[in-house]
Amino acid sequence: MSCSIRIPADRLPARGGRSLLHHEKGIILLFDIDGELHAIDDRCPHAGASLFSGRLDGRWLQCPAHGLRFDLATGCPAGIKGFGLQRYEIEWRANECYVVLARQEVPA
Repeated sequence: MSCSIRIPADRLPARGGRSLLHHEKGIILLFDIDGELHAIDDRCPHAGASLFSGRLDGRWLQCPAHGLRFDLATGCPAGIKGFGLQRYEIEWRANECYVVLARQEVPA
């Protein structure tokens, strides 16, 4: 079982693009990199700056506020350990896209 939100088709980013998805707990930033979707929290873990306008180089996103670079596939910053981006899993169900905010275990 999971807590997830459906992404309307018109909110999915075009190939090479990005889009913002507002939800009750914050803002998710979506990227389409070479046909693969990545979903992250739209806040830099360093100081909370929005990452929406960050420079994208392949799958590396640079924070516009302080220059930290993050790998969108792992959430890890370049050369720094101990913190990283909040990433979210993407699921496709019956041709609809969902961002999984949290997984919940079902009691046995």
